[in-house]
Amino acid sequence: MVSNRDEPVSFMTQTSSSPIPVLDPDANYLLDPNSQIGSASNSFQGEGLLVADSGNNSDVEFGFLRSEFRQNLLVGTVDKYDRHVFLCYKNPTVWPPHIEAAEFDRLPRLLSAAMNARKPEMKKQTQLTICEGHDGTETSNGDVLIFPNMIRYRRLTHFDVDTFVEEVLVKDGEWLPGTPEMLKGSYIFVCSHASRDRRCGVCGPSIISRIREEIEACGLQGRVSVSPCSHVGGSKYACNVIIFGSNVNGETSGHWYGYVTPDDVPMLLEQHIGKGEIIDWLWRGQMGLSDEEQKKCVELRLQVKGGNNVGKNTKEASDMSISVNESHMDNAACCQANGDSACCQNDGLTSKMMDKHDPSEVDTKVTAEKTMRTKKQVSSRNSSKGGSSRKVCSMPTWFESWEREDTYAAVSVLCAAVSVAIAYHCYKQLR
Repeated sequence: MVSNRDEPVSFMTQTSSSPIPVLDPDANYLLDPNSQIGSASNSFQGEGLLVADSGNNSDVEFGFLRSEFRQNLLVGTVDKYDRHVFLCYKNPTVWPPHIEAAEFDRLPRLLSAAMNARKPEMKKQTQLTICEGHDGTETSNGDVLIFPNMIRYRRLTHFDVDTFVEEVLVKDGEWLPGTPEMLKGSYIFVCSHASRDRRCGVCGPSIISRIREEIEACGLQGRVSVSPCSHVGGSKYACNVIIFGSNVNGETSGHWYGYVTPDDVPMLLEQHIGKGEIIDWLWRGQMGLSDEEQKKCVELRLQVKGGNNVGKNTKEASDMSISVNESHMDNAACCQANGDSACCQNDGLTSKMMDKHDPSEVDTKVTAEKTMRTKKQVSSRNSSKGGSSRKVCSMPTWFESWEREDTYAAVSVLCAAVSVAIAYHCYKQLR
């Protein structure tokens, strides 16, 4: 059977640490507005790398305007696996197409080979991905992040690879030369592997830049981190985003999103990270679930929300969301927290980060109307944001904060008043 997704690098089978810094002075390819990773001015040279083209054609051919964008179903496109290992190593501008097999990149090559050799002995199906690393920063070259364990090991070298794989990945123990550091907060990884697939190279950097802007604007430094990563599979769904985070019970989940655009970033931060609500129309799947289990999860969530069409094409779902956003844009001034009329100032999302529930919970209490209203409000805020990274929210009017339940209550009161009037009229007639 032919797979509908590209295969990632996959293998079958306590001190605290703050998240990856969201602003890295060395990540110039993300912060420099004149930089065009993998485009005409910055095309890679070498085997299987990118060909030159104009900047205008780049987005049309490989970016968010490409003809294939949002033309495929997303749910169920993540292969089942139980553990995700990220090796911090250099940055996307120097990653070859297959960094795990590159002759001159010894550490990722040896780690990949060791994991492949020991995969029959691993109790957990493990996936290896490369993420950005810079010496002298919080995420140095050789650091290893492991999810769902939420731990970090510092400065793995090629001399230690075999011991590390044996002790940590095969025996599920600790690597004695290093002390595992507990990770806190939410970790976002964005596929930006331009030399592997041009679509990821065009879409990834803009998503990372937008996430960093939102993190700074919402004051989430130290609680939410973002990093570019290598090929994860399913490049046709670019931009691909993976979010790892733990709930109040310490349970960690890893959710995959596809076809993410910069305009979707505030919704990911507010709904997924802030409230623990999965965004179904961008959701590809979840670590630990098979493709059938992923589809059943969506079906159950849609039943709870009042939906009845699990197989809806993601483009149709996206168009529906955009249509609702545009038709209600004039009435949206501020986001609401779980249906309340609280204003979405910068500390709103921050406060929700402290008491969020498990994103993998399918017993969601959000109604379909409130879900669509949230999308509407995010779209309004994005359109009014302009070039500024500061968010200014006006207080909602009585019309904007009017709830469906309020309508029912008003109708009930009116009917009661009419009934009393009729009863009184009948009483007067009988006398």
